Amino acid sequence: ALKFTIISISAGMIQVFSFTFFTEVFRMPYWPSYLIALLLSIVWNFTINRKYTFYSANNVPIAMLKVLAFYAVFTPLSTWWGDALTKIGWNAYLVLGGTMIINFVSEFLYQRIFVFGKSIDTAVKKKAV
Repeated sequence: ALKFTIISISAGMIQVFSFTFFTEVFRMPYWPSYLIALLLSIVWNFTINRKYTFYSANNVPIAMLKVLAFYAVFTPLSTWWGDALTKIGWNAYLVLGGTMIINFVSEFLYQRIFVFGKSIDTAVKKKAV
């Protein structure tokens, strides 16, 4: 859980910085800024967590499909509620922060149990010389 948290913080930084970039520099509305930032974060988080948190030798395409299934549900829902909340006056960064916390908790549980549950610690770890 600690490694997942640390890696998720780095993914969260990517998401916040890219969201801010698209929102402030390009003046994009909430939903496309959020969607692009989320996709960048997903790619980073999956790649690093598979290798360094769960040490999984799991079939990568299958694991990616399982993560894709999670985000096939989470992405439209979180984009919808984020857009709806910002349209009624909620601060976009507050909405983003709350959504990121929901994503962090639900994604950890999903990956720990469903995606990598049976393959945790199956990858060969390199020993320090």
